[in-house]
Amino acid sequence: MSIGEVKKKEIQEKFRLHEKDTGSSPLQIAVLTERISNLSDHLAQHKKDQGSKKGNAMIIFMLSY
Repeated sequence: MSIGEVKKKEIQEKFRLHEKDTGSSPLQIAVLTERISNLSDHLAQHKKDQGSKKGNAMIIFMLSY
C-alpha cells in the first residue's frame, strides 16, 4: 500500500532537516513508519494477502537495519 503523494509531502514538511531534504534518516524513518502503519491496517482487514505481508516484513526489516 502506498501512502500517497499528499501524505508523503505532509511527512516531509514535518520531519525534514532543511528545505530540500528528501532523504535524511529521520525523514526516511517517518515515511517507512507511515507505510508500515498503512500496511498493518490493510492486513488487519485482508488477512490472506500474502504479497502485503511480505512487503510489510521487508519494510520492517529495512527499518531495523
